Amino acid sequence: MKILVCVSNVPDTTTKITFTDNNTQFNTNGVQFILNPYDEIALARAIELTDGGKGTVTVINVGDASTEATIRKALAIGATDAVRVNAKPHDAWYVAHQIAQYVKANPFDLILTGRESIDYNGSKVAGMLGELLDIPSVSIIKKLDAGDSEATVEREIEGGKEVLTIPYPFVAGAAEGVAEPKIPNMRGIMSARTKPLAVIEPTEVKTFSEIVSYETPAPRGQVKLVAADDTAKLVELLHAEARVI
Repeated sequence: MKILVCVSNVPDTTTKITFTDNNTQFNTNGVQFILNPYDEIALARAIELTDGGKGTVTVINVGDASTEATIRKALAIGATDAVRVNAKPHDAWYVAHQIAQYVKANPFDLILTGRESIDYNGSKVAGMLGELLDIPSVSIIKKLDAGDSEATVEREIEGGKEVLTIPYPFVAGAAEGVAEPKIPNMRGIMSARTKPLAVIEPTEVKTFSEIVSYETPAPRGQVKLVAADDTAKLVELLHAEARVI
């Protein structure tokens, strides 16, 4: 089985976010970047499915040279090889197109993404990939079992679970529960240095969106304490100030 895992290079959640150029550019100075946690889940499941010589796992990233440390971590975790599309990820449409172009020339049985990236939380790439490649796609899966010619995936829906059987090839966005993220060991870290990492140039893609500006969340207001027995005051504050009732 040949599996492609799409990985993103995202800021650590503990990083303080700031913007430059009149709030039109994300300030990367001093920012610690990591492998997107949901992509780590997808990667872990891909490695489990191919363990013992059952297949190969390729990771692909759309990004400039600064993302290679993150890609090498994916290789250290257990990916067979990696591909970097040498371009900044303008948006989900752009990323999906670059990956789709690579897949058209290099077919895979299964394409996995994380359910979303933790920077923009869009959950778009998996669906767009399915459309661009004209193959099935399913988002936010909680379980993935692979057979010889088809796989069974499980999703949570309102009031229960949905179980789907899907023939290869298809795209799936992995969420919590699909696998436990793996920590690279010393052997994996050492071998990652020599694993293949191909750099390819991007294809031209028409742009449909642009970021006009960024805004940080409003600072939290002061906390007002209300006596436990003063229900009337609590209701008044929720109605007049919080405006939630």
